[in-house]
Amino acid sequence: MNSARREATRQKLYEAAVTLIAEQGFSSTTVDEIAERAGVAKGTVYYNFASKNDLFEELLRHGVGLLTASLREASEGAVASGGSNVDALDAMIRAGLEFIARYPSFTQLYVAELWRTNRAWQSTLMMVRQEAVAVVEKVLGAAVDAGELSDEIDVPLTASALFGMVLVAALDWQAFQPARSIDDVHAALSRLLQGRVGGPRV
Repeated sequence: MNSARREATRQKLYEAAVTLIAEQGFSSTTVDEIAERAGVAKGTVYYNFASKNDLFEELLRHGVGLLTASLREASEGAVASGGSNVDALDAMIRAGLEFIARYPSFTQLYVAELWRTNRAWQSTLMMVRQEAVAVVEKVLGAAVDAGELSDEIDVPLTASALFGMVLVAALDWQAFQPARSIDDVHAALSRLLQGRVGGPRV
């Protein structure tokens, strides 16, 4: 199987697994069901992944990797177009909302797994989460250094708070306020960023 075809197969398996696990939980989801939902033979699952646990661990790594890349791209794009570091943070909020709107099942699964500490993939989950938060932390630090934000903020904690804010607000939007547009939700979170975190040094 060539690399492009194998990657396409793995993508189908990721999509099938995340949908099933979001619907019925990890323990209740079988490899047979994942294969059936993906439209492949059961052996294809084991050709690509050693076990269901391995598939799920790689799914988390893959999904959070996509989120991290989208945050980084949004930040770099804002700065390249002449924006400030706060503009870059705002662009990351938008990118996070767009990611969650595109992959709602993955986001639900990811947030649920963050609260479980007995999983085999817990260390992987923490590692990829930190990679995503580090993108936010880097821009926050640059904003503080540039005088765009107060030097009194706790950068690591604020980065985690912003990351979590977008995840939870987006899930609330999807579940309870789906009629609201992404522009509306982004504007609300943007105002929160500008009012609560922003503000030059005095």
